[in-house]
Amino acid sequence: MLDLRTLILAAGKGTRMKSRKAKVLHRVGGASLVEHVLATAKVLSADVSIVIGHQADDVGALIPEGKFVEQKEQLGTGHAVIMASDHFAGYAGEILILPGDVPLISSQTLEKFVEFHRGGAYVASVLTADIENPFGYGRIVRGNSTDLQSIVEHKDATPEIREIREINSSIYVFSGPQLFEALSKVKNTNAQSEYYLTDVVEILVAQNRKVGAFKVADASEILGINTRSELANVDRIMRLRKCELLMAEGVTIIDPASTFIDSAVRIGADTVIYPSVQIYGRSIIGEDVTIHSFSRISNSRIGSRSTVLDGCVVVDSSLGEDVSVGPYAHLRMETKLEDTVKIGNCVEIKKSTLGAGTKSMHLTYLGDATIGKNCNIGAGTITCNYDGFTKNPTLIEDDVFIGSDSQLIAPVKVGKGAYVGAGSSITDDVPPESLAIARGRQVVKEGWVRDRKKK
Repeated sequence: MLDLRTLILAAGKGTRMKSRKAKVLHRVGGASLVEHVLATAKVLSADVSIVIGHQADDVGALIPEGKFVEQKEQLGTGHAVIMASDHFAGYAGEILILPGDVPLISSQTLEKFVEFHRGGAYVASVLTADIENPFGYGRIVRGNSTDLQSIVEHKDATPEIREIREINSSIYVFSGPQLFEALSKVKNTNAQSEYYLTDVVEILVAQNRKVGAFKVADASEILGINTRSELANVDRIMRLRKCELLMAEGVTIIDPASTFIDSAVRIGADTVIYPSVQIYGRSIIGEDVTIHSFSRISNSRIGSRSTVLDGCVVVDSSLGEDVSVGPYAHLRMETKLEDTVKIGNCVEIKKSTLGAGTKSMHLTYLGDATIGKNCNIGAGTITCNYDGFTKNPTLIEDDVFIGSDSQLIAPVKVGKGAYVGAGSSITDDVPPESLAIARGRQVVKEGWVRDRKKK
């Protein structure tokens, strides 16, 4: 962690996004733009402030631990920094300024940038990059190999300057006192009547202060987001990087292009991810797990050597080791499967716990249930947990056999070692080691079809 303070500019609306949401609230790689930037900033700096404006309450709610500065009127980047001046009163160190829409910037690059700034004894430094198509960006005009002469906006650039491919990333390091001294001289005499941070650089250069330009090796790191297309492009880059990182750590991802894994997900070595898998949130996947195609896992934990077959949805759930789920199973709302549980075709489980060795293989709904070890839940079983007013619990103890097409009308308890006959509707508790049969007696009328045809 470096000895500097950081200011993130996150007050803008982002009109080109064509959205009711503030730009920094849009998500890539499983988190909002501003959350990515904040996480990177915290690696470098113990003191991070965020300038908020448009939808300030929503941004504040997203980051409840944040240290915020409100910019009620969005009058430019320079004005945003002016609004934060009280946060830096009496501070003589350096200030790193980051836009809230650059989620790909790495802490390693920013650390090198700050070291460059300090090593050159600059009062200000600008992070730059060479890009293939610099149209619309401010161009970097250098006085020598490292010093900055000026930043020329595209609309003001001569044809010669427009040939320059090095552009301003809008990421800066300033000496605090010099920054606010120069800001006091910035005017808003422009078409937008706004105060621009680039004018600070111009003022410092005019005062013959040393201003540096540090070029980043990978231009994608400084990609900002102004449109939905750019949002999708950055998301694609971020997810591919996540796959590459996981593969370097020993995870097999058969088709990274079709695999969506959020940045906070953790996956153990020798796990195999098939094409078209989605793993979201803060999911944790153990070692030697297999996840088959078209499955979606969100904020869940899956133990080592477990298998998720095709087309499963697993949300807010926990699976033990050596568990098998699917195909086409749906686990949700704090479902917990202990080790060696087997869940099969088209089984839905909601807010239930299944003990080790228990199986439910076909066409079953288990809701608000606590099920013991080594139970067999037959095909078509339903725990009828909702009576129209409340959700009621079902308790099934160890070693219970539930016959196919049974309904357990909650609240109800089936004791240890009991059997429930197929097709039963159980409304009363079943004692341990008992057989419960709750269905109409079968009636056979021989010759009935022949007699009906005659009539």
